Amino acid sequence: MNNQKNIIWVLVLLLWQQVGCTFSDKAKTSMQLNRGAIGAKGMVVSAHPEASKIGLAILQKGGNAYDAAVATEFALAVAYPVAGNIGGGGFFVYRKNNGETGALDYREKAPGAASADMYLDPQGKIIPGASTLGHLAVGVPGAVDGMIEVHKRLGKLPFVDLIQPAIDLAAKGVVLTEKEAKALNASQKGFLLANKFTTHLVRESPWKAGDVLPLTDLARTLERIRDKGRAGFYEGETADLIIKEMKRGGGIITHQDLKNYKSVWRIPVSGMYKGYKVISMAPPSSGGIALLQLLNMVEPYDVKTWGWQQPKTIHVMVEAERRVYADRAAYLGDPDFFKVPVADLLNPVYLRSRMASMSMDKATPSDELSAGKLLAMESDQTTHYSIVDQWGNAASVTTTLNGPYGSKVVVEGAGFLLNNEMDDFSSKPGEPNRYGLVGGEANAIAPGKRMLSSMTPTIIEKDGKLFMVVGTPGGSTIITSVFQTILNVIDHSMTMQQAVSAPRFHHQWLPDKVSPEANAFTPEVREVLKKMGHTLETRANYGRVEGILRLPNGTWEGGADPRGDDTALGY
Repeated sequence: MNNQKNIIWVLVLLLWQQVGCTFSDKAKTSMQLNRGAIGAKGMVVSAHPEASKIGLAILQKGGNAYDAAVATEFALAVAYPVAGNIGGGGFFVYRKNNGETGALDYREKAPGAASADMYLDPQGKIIPGASTLGHLAVGVPGAVDGMIEVHKRLGKLPFVDLIQPAIDLAAKGVVLTEKEAKALNASQKGFLLANKFTTHLVRESPWKAGDVLPLTDLARTLERIRDKGRAGFYEGETADLIIKEMKRGGGIITHQDLKNYKSVWRIPVSGMYKGYKVISMAPPSSGGIALLQLLNMVEPYDVKTWGWQQPKTIHVMVEAERRVYADRAAYLGDPDFFKVPVADLLNPVYLRSRMASMSMDKATPSDELSAGKLLAMESDQTTHYSIVDQWGNAASVTTTLNGPYGSKVVVEGAGFLLNNEMDDFSSKPGEPNRYGLVGGEANAIAPGKRMLSSMTPTIIEKDGKLFMVVGTPGGSTIITSVFQTILNVIDHSMTMQQAVSAPRFHHQWLPDKVSPEANAFTPEVREVLKKMGHTLETRANYGRVEGILRLPNGTWEGGADPRGDDTALGY
């Protein structure tokens, strides 16, 4: 059997080399050449095995993809506190089996007392850490309202059946994996700085794999949501605990802010790429527009023949990325406060004009490039899950606290972390946020406004049928990770598992550098790119892509990112 596997490995490598897809030794070991989990009826792919199990159990119980999404989100709030949490928000993109699509924006909002200069000192300079650590960094959470809206419009099973598994998991505590223990240990200083009491996330001896994280306060909070719905979080005891926490640490969220919060149903953005229909999130996420811009910019180029992570392919992708992120800084924000020129940004004539200045021989310096002139002007800690049910309904959902463990603030007595999403606003136009993203007036802070996001939950159709569900965390790298994963499948003929496992690279206009993972690009490719004028700066692994792909026989392949504890489960 081992000899057969070795023969298959050699044959696959030879085939990939023939089509121009060469790997470094590190890349060969990281790529999983087998397919991911296979399911004949349904599939759940999430960042944590417990959350995937709970989502799958809902599908097997007869729930639809949207029931499973609600159950998975609440399970992540328990099992994955670094990102999955009821103290944050996110975006939900769906496609029904009849082809109907829609999107829910449950992004956090700025409190009523927020102001454009709230993170600036008297000299107009940004106060370090003010928008990332502590109570002032917190936006009004949207996750609970969002999940209740999803269930109300799209759910099938009773709400209590969807939240109870998370309550049971919280009551018994979560067994930590090695990665989770390391993440908690790395954030101990932040927890101590942000909280004025000893939280359940802090202890004297380091956390280790196998330890149980106690979550009894969170279990009681989830019970209030189970029993009272939206009012169990935005009013009553939980709301009182949130406001008490705000007052304790100098935050500005009020009871009225919580009561006023409402998620918004929006029309997703969509477009075509090589005969595939791409459906993604509309503003206030920049993800969908940016993804469609990238795909349309590279479509005229023969990246399939050039090969995966070969110099010409990388060069064209990077040149498209630098132009798209320049547009992002200038034109994207909350559509309820700023008229986002969606049609103009996606105009094929405009996109061709943006790439016209590109040379195939050398890199375009980012300081010579700004946002395009429109033809007619009008975290890193996030988590994603993808779900398909037995009827062919699909959900692509990205939810976040922004930074690892958000603001590091735990609501005393309620057991959950609060986000630091206020950093996703432009604290000062022209200045970068924690991800190095530069923003403009379109994303300036205003009371009740939703901050710009990079989240890119995406669904793809082929010939009118569901083809792929995909998304990822990763702050500013979300858009480029989804972009590469789609190209990996459509242009480079990878399986879903290969596509999410493949080494990645990133460029975001400013700073002007290509950031490959350590196992991305061969040494020869790196040298060619440097000679073309690209600055390369290797970074640690990023993103945790969760994807589902329809196979030719009608079954589903789930691809779970090996960079984390991510798990794909099908039945």
